[in-house]
Amino acid sequence: MNTTAKVAVCSRSFSLNTVLREELLQRYKNVNFNDIGAKLEGKVLVDFLRGHDKAITALEVIGEEVLSQLPELTVISKYGVGLDMIDMNAMKKYGIKLGWTGGVNRRSVSELVISFAIALLRHVVAANREVLSGTWRQHMGGYLSGRTVGIIGCGYIGKDLVKMLQPFDCPILVNDILDYSEFYDQYNVKAVSVGELLTQSDVVTLHVPLDDSTRNILTAERLALMKADAILINAARGGLVDEQALKEMLQTGRLAAAAFDVFAVEPPQDQELLELSNFIVTPHIGGSAREAILAMGRAAIEGLDNNNIV
Repeated sequence: MNTTAKVAVCSRSFSLNTVLREELLQRYKNVNFNDIGAKLEGKVLVDFLRGHDKAITALEVIGEEVLSQLPELTVISKYGVGLDMIDMNAMKKYGIKLGWTGGVNRRSVSELVISFAIALLRHVVAANREVLSGTWRQHMGGYLSGRTVGIIGCGYIGKDLVKMLQPFDCPILVNDILDYSEFYDQYNVKAVSVGELLTQSDVVTLHVPLDDSTRNILTAERLALMKADAILINAARGGLVDEQALKEMLQTGRLAAAAFDVFAVEPPQDQELLELSNFIVTPHIGGSAREAILAMGRAAIEGLDNNNIV
């Protein structure tokens, strides 16, 4: 047990998990958990982190302004896989090491994506709403099996999704800035441009990080390339899609349906979009499976000791 280093756990879900708490306390004696469930940002975040040597963060924004006020901080370990909340240049400037493990929640996200696809194709949510409002009628849906699936981003989650789609016999198109030729050959995947993927796919799903190269990657113009009977899924990051253009397409029938677990602003404020019968919304639950929580938490604990300078 490390009896000297002070650790701050910003994440509310980590702090609430009795298994993760116990495992962390087996390694570190001095731990400050976010037990009041506060949303930590700005001055509140700085005050919470002040005086600690190491920290576990989740969705907290860690930038120059925060790090400049924390001279004692030496390590930040990420609970989760997205790094868009952390300013890597500021981390490097202040010599703070990063603990991070990619792909630890991939199965949790992949299963959610498949559940979204099937629910949209079978009109599950719309049918449920109708029954609850007193209407009993059958909706004619369609299979996921045999449909062309387009995956934008073929990293940890994209690859896992490819594997999970094998029994559905779906033609799979992918777009990624990296070349995964051997993987594509192994699973009979075709690498194409974003434009080709959008025009040819029946199901489009996003699995890229949010950065300057991907922000608003699906503009109104690109969304317009999609088939009218296609569906769009975003369980990656908010800010990847023009949400206003998406709403208009769903309202006018230019796009059959969509499911979003993430938004540019969370919680989302556009009630018109959220209440559409052909739109499924969930509150950023992609990694919120019990198994994924434990995997992400254990990776974050490990990252406190095994880390690298950014």
